[in-house]
Amino acid sequence: SMVIIGLTGGICSGKSTISKLLIDYGANYIDADKLGHEAYLPGTNCYNKLINEFGESIISSDNTKSINRQVLRSIVFTNKEKLNILQSIVWPEIRNLAGNKIKLIQSDISNSNKHIVLEAAVMIEAGWQDLVDTLWVVETDKQLALQRLQIRNNLTSEEVLKIIDSQLPNEERRKYANKLIINNGDTNELEKQCLEL
Repeated sequence: SMVIIGLTGGICSGKSTISKLLIDYGANYIDADKLGHEAYLPGTNCYNKLINEFGESIISSDNTKSINRQVLRSIVFTNKEKLNILQSIVWPEIRNLAGNKIKLIQSDISNSNKHIVLEAAVMIEAGWQDLVDTLWVVETDKQLALQRLQIRNNLTSEEVLKIIDSQLPNEERRKYANKLIINNGDTNELEKQCLEL
């Protein structure tokens, strides 16, 4: 029967690589990051709350009236209190969208024997574990994550360290894992670990 797998891990730990493997095996895939973009769309409840809270300066200057996430990020990056407010607005919205997506997939008979993968970097921090049947945590060496992040996002070492240090540490994440996947950069090894479901 259908299992809902929650997939989480630090930045550049290899979550999307594992999602791709699971999709190849026929799983339905929900990306919380994409849902985050949906939550920010003009006209949504979340959009209006964000503008009420953070002001008009976060609205893009183009015609789209979309939220300029870069401006928003710069407001919350150094201000813990504002970050908490942002999360308290956005996380419940993403959770609702994810819950609805899961229901939609479950209601489609043709999906009945396919698993669902919900990939969310903040699964544990946001407390979304109850949406899933089993929680998979992907872990990678900090140095490896640093290298990947620098290459991928073209950041300075200092910026990269700040991002990694602002996350939940591996030890903390591990406590919640029903399945721990160690990603050392070897795709074959990853595939073997995923197939042991």
